[in-house]
Formats: sequence, structure tokens, C-alpha cells
Amino acid sequence: MVAKPQTSTKAATGIHAPVKPSVELGAIVGGHALPRSEVVSKIWAYIKAEKLQNPDNKREIVADEKLKKVFGKDRVSMFEMNKYISQHLIKA
Repeated sequence: MVAKPQTSTKAATGIHAPVKPSVELGAIVGGHALPRSEVVSKIWAYIKAEKLQNPDNKREIVADEKLKKVFGKDRVSMFEMNKYISQHLIKA
């Protein structure tokens, strides 16, 4: 007897559910729908590539013009970052 491969008919939920970024956030992560976990990963990749972490306090992000449009301010902690990102995500 051959085992059937498991397939899931459940829709993705939680951090795996696709979300559509706002125009402001889309300028950083792209404008297409993607899982929230991937949005956060892409933002961190952008922060590191642009060297936007405060060198004296790595938990603080110093926003450039693109991130200011998402965060609404010049500096945020890595812990409050998700609060601002959530305001720019729409369920796809």
C-alpha cells in the first residue's frame, strides 16, 4: 500500500496568511501580496542593507525617507516596529 502525500486544504492563517502592503510599505517590500512573516523579513533585510540600525543601540531603527512614511517618525525600537507595519497591511 502506497502512502498518499499529505495535502492541506486549509487556507493559510496567522503570519502565513497573505497580506497586501500599502503603497508606502510596498516601496520597500514590493506591491504584491505575501505572508506577513516575509514582509518582516524583507523589512529587516532593507534595514540591514541600508545600515539603518543605530550603531550604539542595535535595537533602535533610524528611519530613512521610505521608513518614515511607514513608521510616521524618525526612530523606532525593533519592538514597536511591528505595530507600525500592521497599520500598512491589508488582508489579501
